[in-house]
Amino acid sequence: MKSTRRLFAICISLAILSAIIVGLQIRTATANANQPADPVFALLDNEPDAGKVETARFTGRQAQQGTPAEPTIGENKRHTNIQLLKDYPDSQLIPMMNLINASLGVQCNFCHVFKEGRLEPALDDKPEKKTAREMITMTLAINKANFNGRSEVSCFTCHRGRNNPVGVPALPLPEPAPRQGRGPGGGQGGQAPGGGATATAPQVTADDVLNKYVTALGGQAAIDKLKTRVMKGTYTTGPNTINLEIDQSGADKIHVIFVSPQGTMERAVNGTAGWEKNQRGVSDLGGAQLAELKTNFALFRDLRLKEQFSRMTVRKEKLDGKEVNVIAGASAGGKRERLYFDAETGLLLRRISLLQTPIGVVPEQTDYEDYRDVDGVKIPFVVKTAGVDGFWTGTRKFTEIKINAALDDAAFNKPAAGAPTPAKP
Repeated sequence: MKSTRRLFAICISLAILSAIIVGLQIRTATANANQPADPVFALLDNEPDAGKVETARFTGRQAQQGTPAEPTIGENKRHTNIQLLKDYPDSQLIPMMNLINASLGVQCNFCHVFKEGRLEPALDDKPEKKTAREMITMTLAINKANFNGRSEVSCFTCHRGRNNPVGVPALPLPEPAPRQGRGPGGGQGGQAPGGGATATAPQVTADDVLNKYVTALGGQAAIDKLKTRVMKGTYTTGPNTINLEIDQSGADKIHVIFVSPQGTMERAVNGTAGWEKNQRGVSDLGGAQLAELKTNFALFRDLRLKEQFSRMTVRKEKLDGKEVNVIAGASAGGKRERLYFDAETGLLLRRISLLQTPIGVVPEQTDYEDYRDVDGVKIPFVVKTAGVDGFWTGTRKFTEIKINAALDDAAFNKPAAGAPTPAKP
C-alpha cells in the first residue's frame, strides 16, 4: 500500500511538472515564432474557440450535418462498470486502453482479470485497475486546468513505456543539443546577410500535390471507374503470418477473411453496420473494431483524399532520404493527419493519423510500397501498418489484386449463426 501511494505521488508530481514544462514550451514557441512548428496541430489550434471544438470532439456529440452523433461509451450496453469516460465516443474506448498499454509497456491483464482465458473487464479485483482510474482522473484534471481540455499530457508523458515512471535522471547526463542559431548576418534562418529574404522556389499547394497524386495513380477517370477490388495475400504481425482475402465494393462494403492455423475469422462492413464470424459464432461489430475495419480496408480511403479534409497545409521534408511533400489536414472524424507524397513520382508513401482522445493522442502509421499498375490504376502491393493496437501492427503483402471483378452483395450481409461462408463467385 505504501509503495502504491508513493508511486501515485510520484506520478502526480511528474505529470504536474511535465504540464508546466509543456506549457512553458508552448508559450516560448508562440512568442518566438509566427507559425507553429507543426501545421498538423496549427489547423485546429488557430481556430476560434479551439478548446470548445476539442471538447465537442471528445464527447462524440459533434456530428456532420445530416448524420447522427456517434454513441458514447456509456450508451453501449455491452460496457458495464464504466466509471469514467462515459461521455466520450464509443469508438475511442479500445484505442484509449491500447494507449495505456503502450504507455506502460503492459498488456490488458495488468489491470483486468482473465478467467478461463477470457477477459472480464467489469471485475474490479485488481488494485491496478483502481490506480488506473486515479491516473485517468489526474490526467483529465491536468489537461482541463492547464490546456483548455486538450490532451497535452497523457500516460506516456511520465511512463514512457515503463510500469514505474523514472523520477531520477540517469548519469552521466547527455550533452544538451545546441540551440538553433540565427542565419548569416544575424538574421533569422531564411534571411539574407543584409536582412532581406532569400529567393525561394514557388510554394507548392495542397491542390498541386493531390492533383499530381491522382495523375500518378492513373487519373481521375480511372479512379471513378473503380467499383470493386479483390485482394489476396498474407498478413504478418509479429512472428505470425496468416492468409488474407479482402473484397471491397463501393465506398461502404468490405469483407475480410483471415485464415490462420487456429481457424478462420471473417469481418465485414455493409453500410454503417459491421459483423464478425469466428469459431464462437457471429456477432455485431461496433465502436473501435468497426472504425478500425473501415480505416484499414475502405476502398477509397487512400484514393479520394480531397473530400476527407476540411483544411490542409503543405510543406517540404525528407523521408528516408527522399524529397517529400507533406500535407497536414484535419478530418471530420476528429483525426489530424499527415500525408507524405514522393515529390518526384507524386505517389503516397506514408499516412500518419493522430486521434485526439481525452487521455492522450493515439497515433497510427501506414506505409505504402511496391506500387504496380492494375488495369490502369496504380496500387501498392505492400502496406505496412503500425499503432498502439498490436493486431493492426504488421505488413500486408498482396500476391493478387483485381479491380471491377463481379462480387455477390450477399457476402457483405451478416450471416445467420452457424451459416457457412458464402462461396466466392
